[in-house]
Amino acid sequence: MADPKGFLTYDRELPARRPVDVRISDWQEVYQDFPQDKLTKQAARCMDCGIPFCHNGCPLGNLIPEWNDLVYRTDWREAIERLHATNNFPEFTGRLCPAPCEAACVLGINSDPVAIKRVEVEIIDRAFAEGWVTPQPPARKTGKRVAVVGSGPAGLAAAQQLTRAGHDVVVFERADRIGGLLRYGIPEFKMEKRHIDRRLAQMRAEGTEFRTGVNVGVDVTAAELREQFDAVVLSGGATQWRDLPVPGRDLNGVHQAMEYLPLSNKVQEGDLAESPITAEGKHVVVIGGGDTGADCIGTAIRQGALSVTQLEIMPRPPAARPGSQPWPTFPILFKMESAHEELAEGGGDRVYAVSTTEFVGDEAGNVRALRLVEVEGPQNGFRPIPGTEREIPAELVTLSMGFVGPEKGALLEDLAEVAGDGFYDARGNVTRDKTYMSKVDGVFVAGDMGRGQSLIVWAIAEGRAAASGVDRYLTGETALPYPILPTARPLV
Repeated sequence: MADPKGFLTYDRELPARRPVDVRISDWQEVYQDFPQDKLTKQAARCMDCGIPFCHNGCPLGNLIPEWNDLVYRTDWREAIERLHATNNFPEFTGRLCPAPCEAACVLGINSDPVAIKRVEVEIIDRAFAEGWVTPQPPARKTGKRVAVVGSGPAGLAAAQQLTRAGHDVVVFERADRIGGLLRYGIPEFKMEKRHIDRRLAQMRAEGTEFRTGVNVGVDVTAAELREQFDAVVLSGGATQWRDLPVPGRDLNGVHQAMEYLPLSNKVQEGDLAESPITAEGKHVVVIGGGDTGADCIGTAIRQGALSVTQLEIMPRPPAARPGSQPWPTFPILFKMESAHEELAEGGGDRVYAVSTTEFVGDEAGNVRALRLVEVEGPQNGFRPIPGTEREIPAELVTLSMGFVGPEKGALLEDLAEVAGDGFYDARGNVTRDKTYMSKVDGVFVAGDMGRGQSLIVWAIAEGRAAASGVDRYLTGETALPYPILPTARPLV
């Protein structure tokens, strides 16, 4: 145990965000540096519980009490070894994961939980700065070839594990750069893309091959892929977005979030001088209260929106854990992310318990307003409240309402034909067994494509688990770790 009285002595503390007026003028990450003496105090708060429920909260089974103790003792080199033992990409999870581990922290029963994410990200950033993150090429090659379709966190985790096991791995990505939603869905102010690039450099040095601009199923058919490779991992995510079919949906200026956000990231990559879809000088409405909605808010503010309003059909969540969501489950709470803070300081608004009924256009076919109504629910559905209808200005609308499953394109449809009945589950995701193999021999499924929309930490865990299944399929045994993942869909 790092400090037997640490949880009694020190309060939870996180790094300060840069001032709003400063950070909205650039696209850099929002947090300031965190001094080491403060970090060691945060690590000291870990109680090294006899039953560490943070392990249960983390799908990766991160060895959290161990590396908290190592950080407290300033043994950074051993800390990154313990962190990498369960997590290929802590620089991603430490910045982007909503931290179900912290929700399950025993200290959080009656106090503020340990700042696990902050300790995690400081460990990996120190490791990169010190040059400790080096390529780990395999000691021997198996001669087996594996195709990984999709380069998000699930695909990258599977690819790195399989490459290190000695297989020849090729990652296919239909976009022009590797990273999936990490690259084009996450704004730069939440995670600068240099973190992806330096990890990809390690993976290339280990032997992983990346092919971009390849639409698997069209440019390379499913049959060709199965013929050319000994195994295939499907990790294309749940990219079929949820739409809002109300009058006026086809007006100019109404876009899906994933039509809007990637263009902004392409500007930051230097591919575009400016985004073809911009919020500059416009009244912006973001429909959807989740993380993607927050990403749209922060992006619109940095583009110079005249006003930003966020709409959510659910009622406002409570500020503290309600009795219906007891510890150690992941509670749905009111959050003040950096983009929400920017919204509040800019005079914007977060409106709960409302439903959009119509998009109103001008004579040129552009959206100019949005009509909404307050609703009761969600018990027994959402019911409009008579007399609460109103109209708000809206010259750019982003739909950030989540995803409903994998795209049923040529790749999946061809594989479904080979598999016959049962290729998809009741929710439209790709069915897989306990080894993560689909109904098609040698074709495995990892991440949101099989699980449905979920968290980055689940994607990495599933990528690692699928890799061990592939390795055993190809060689008859495996030394790769196999995370024990629950079959039930989590609360997060």
